[in-house]
Amino acid sequence: MPESRSRRKKKQTYTPPPASKATKPSPVWWAPTMVAVMIIGLIWVVAYYLSSSKYPIGTIGDWNLAVGFGLILGGFAMTARWR
Repeated sequence: MPESRSRRKKKQTYTPPPASKATKPSPVWWAPTMVAVMIIGLIWVVAYYLSSSKYPIGTIGDWNLAVGFGLILGGFAMTARWR
């Protein structure tokens, strides 16, 4: 019985995708600043509670909490960009 011709397939070579843009590491000052902002926010809130609304800024009243928590959230937002 005659043999059928075998199909010749092109050899597929693997070509890796183009290298993606490497992310740069964070500057040296990023981590200390991030931690400092979170700690300052914590101290702000604690000082407000312990001073019976007199400190850090007595004239803005309960907005001291917003400032303190804003600093804390700002520090946590910085963690998302830390490499």
